[in-house]
Amino acid sequence: MNIQTSLDNIIFLVLLIISVCYWASLICNDLKLLPKLSFYGTIFANSLIFCLLSLRWLNYGYFPLSNLYESLIFLAWSITFTTISLELKTKTAIIGSISNPVCLFIVGFAGLYLPENMQSPSPLIPALKSNWLMMHVTVMMLSYASLIIGSLLGIFFLILTKDKTNEIILHGNASGNNLKKDNFLKTAFYKEKAVSGYTGLITFERIKQIKENRLSLIESIDNLSYRTISFGFPLLTMGIIAGAVWANEAWGSYWSWDPKETWALITWLVFASYLHARITKSWQGRKPALIASVGFIVVWICYLGVNFLGKGLHTYGQL
Repeated sequence: MNIQTSLDNIIFLVLLIISVCYWASLICNDLKLLPKLSFYGTIFANSLIFCLLSLRWLNYGYFPLSNLYESLIFLAWSITFTTISLELKTKTAIIGSISNPVCLFIVGFAGLYLPENMQSPSPLIPALKSNWLMMHVTVMMLSYASLIIGSLLGIFFLILTKDKTNEIILHGNASGNNLKKDNFLKTAFYKEKAVSGYTGLITFERIKQIKENRLSLIESIDNLSYRTISFGFPLLTMGIIAGAVWANEAWGSYWSWDPKETWALITWLVFASYLHARITKSWQGRKPALIASVGFIVVWICYLGVNFLGKGLHTYGQL
């Protein structure tokens, strides 16, 4: 337990430093070293969390997802892993500046608030002695991480557009794809004509300039929120299906309306409505972001709130 406590404290300190670096990189754009330092710091924190989980696995002989402490630590690992993957793709520090404070809260809550008896390993109950533990819970944790980050980006979008409800113009479609080249150039021409009164052809340099700047910060956040939630939703679906199969194997019933199962279904419906609105209804901007913000609350109720208030078959994580 001494090694675990030391790792808990080191991880918390690293995440605190990283969060400060991320925020500083957003404020001080001239300091190019800060985003790189924050990114590699996130990789370091992710590696430390991986070491903590691996040590518990090696020392106690079971996959470390049997109690609330291990589940919280694994969620922190999933969020940092998702953050690293997204930043490798997008090259933006906005994701880490939003997600790392959440990891800081999770690690602090798990290591400092939970009593020692909840952090200590305990014998697995019969229902958890199954290979489904690794598949079901791992997929669910990864889905929660993706949905939390996607929802946070939606909340951030709402904050940025609070006083700009009449000024937002999002290029591309609701699925996050940019306009086709011809349509984009045509749109750019008429916008340029309307603004400047220019009646001739737009120069190639001006077209290139408009095209390079077409994705504003607000638009990038909107598209990134959609893509992140689109990644997490199939994982959530697979996790629920795997959980149903496991429940039938353990308890003889695919679905028993356990509080955790009920809230997992509510979570699935909320994000299904988000994707339906984006894809079928072509919603963009604040409307789907509002649904995502509701989803953020629902995910936490499903994951943590049930452990405080609910009582059912998922008792291994209760307080």
